[in-house]
Amino acid sequence: MSTIPSIKLSELTSQIQQVIDGAFGHKTFWIIADITNYTYKPQSNYHYFELVEKDKTAAKILAKVAGRAWGNASLNISNFEKATGQKFKNDINVLIQVSVQYNPSFGLQLNLLDIDTNFTLGLFEQQRKETLERLLRENQAFIKKAGDGYITRNSELALNQVIQRIAVISSDTSAGFQDFKHTLEHNPFDYKFHIDDYFALVQGDGNAKQFLARIIEVFESQKPYDALVIIRGGGAQTDFLIFDNYELNRAIAKFPIPVITGIGHQKNETIADLMAHTSTKTPTKAAEFIIAHNRAFEDNLIATQKMILIKTYQMINHHKDRLVRLNQITINTTRNLLHEHHKNIMNLSGMVLTNPRIIISNRRKDLSNLQLNLQSYSKLYLLNKTAHIAHFQSVMRIMSPQNILNKGFAIIKVDGKIAGNADQIEVGTELTVRLANSEIKTIVKSKSAYDENEFNL
Repeated sequence: MSTIPSIKLSELTSQIQQVIDGAFGHKTFWIIADITNYTYKPQSNYHYFELVEKDKTAAKILAKVAGRAWGNASLNISNFEKATGQKFKNDINVLIQVSVQYNPSFGLQLNLLDIDTNFTLGLFEQQRKETLERLLRENQAFIKKAGDGYITRNSELALNQVIQRIAVISSDTSAGFQDFKHTLEHNPFDYKFHIDDYFALVQGDGNAKQFLARIIEVFESQKPYDALVIIRGGGAQTDFLIFDNYELNRAIAKFPIPVITGIGHQKNETIADLMAHTSTKTPTKAAEFIIAHNRAFEDNLIATQKMILIKTYQMINHHKDRLVRLNQITINTTRNLLHEHHKNIMNLSGMVLTNPRIIISNRRKDLSNLQLNLQSYSKLYLLNKTAHIAHFQSVMRIMSPQNILNKGFAIIKVDGKIAGNADQIEVGTELTVRLANSEIKTIVKSKSAYDENEFNL
C-alpha cells in the first residue's frame, strides 16, 4: 500500500492565512456592496452581515463575503445612521472601507473600518434628481423649470388677501404641529384662524399613499380653504423622503388651493417645497408667514387710510382760499337777493292794498253801464222779436189748409188717405173730394196727363 503525501487542514489554512496576510495584511479597500443577513449583538456591540454584489440585469449574485464590525467601526456605523437618517440594515447599498482577514476557524471575512455617509446621501440626491426629472417630463402642463426653481400651477395661484381658513396635514403627535397652532392662536395682532386637522404619518416613503389620501380628502371636502399647510418637525434626512415622493408632489403641484410647507429641515429643500406655493423652514415659520401675510394686508389698509386723510387735508388746504371766497360771495349774494326780494314784496304789498279798490271801482262802473245797456237794448230786442212773431203768424195763416181750401183748392182722398199724386188712382176708383165747406164722393171716369205749367208763376 502506497502512502499519498498529505498535510493537516490546519496546516493548509495556516498557509492560506499567511498568503492572505502577506498580500492584504496592511491594506484597506473602499468597496460598494449591498448589506444582507444583518444581525446586531448589543451586549458585545458587534455587527454581523454579508456583503453582496448583484447583477443589475438579473438576480444573480456576483460576489458574497461575510463581514463584521466592532469597536470604532460600530461607532462609525452609529455616526452614519445619525448623519443620513438611514438605519444600517438589510438591502441598503453602501460604500465602506474594509480590511481583508482570514481566520482558520471562521474563514474569509471583511472587517468594516469606516462607512461613507456622502455616498448614501448621494444616492438620496440621485433619487431626488430622477423624481424631479420625471415630474417635469410627465407633467409639462402644470410643472415647468425656471432657472434653478420650478413654476407649478400651485405656485402661480394668488393667495387670498387674508388667510383665515386653513387645512393642516401633519402628525397628531408632532411638536411642530403644536408650535404651528400656538403661534397662530397667540399672534400679537389678535387675528382669528379656523384650522381643520388632517392627521397622517409624515415620515418614511412608505406612508406617502396615506399622505396623498389626506390631500385628496382636503380637496373633496369642498371647503373654501385659503391655504393647505403641510408641516413636520425636525429629523434625520431620511425622515423627509416622504416629501420627495413622485405621486405626492404631482398632487401638490396641481392642487387648486395654495400649499404652504413648513417642513423642519435646515439643509436641502424637499421636492414638496419646490412644488408648493410657498416653502418655509419650520412649522413656526409657516405660521409666522401667514401672520405676516395678513399683517401686510392690514398695513396696506392703514396706509391707504392715511393716504386718503393726507390727500383730503391737502385738498382742503388747496381749496381753502377758494372756499373762503365762495363763502363770502354766497353771503353777499344771499344778502342782495334778500334785499331785492324784500323790495319786491313791499311793492307787491302796496299793490295788494291799492289795486283791489281800483279794480272794484272799475267793475262797479262796468256793471252800471251793463245794467243801462240791458235796460235799453232789452226793449229794442223785445220789439224786434214781437215783429218777427207777427210775421210768422201771418205766414202761418196764409199757409193754413183751410185758407188754401177757401181759395178754391181741394183735397183728394183715396180710402180716407190724402192722395199726393195720380199714380195711386185708377179709372173707377172712388174718391173723396174735400172742399172748404163740404166733401164730395165721386168715381173716376177717365185719367189723363197735363203739362204741369198751369200754376207756374
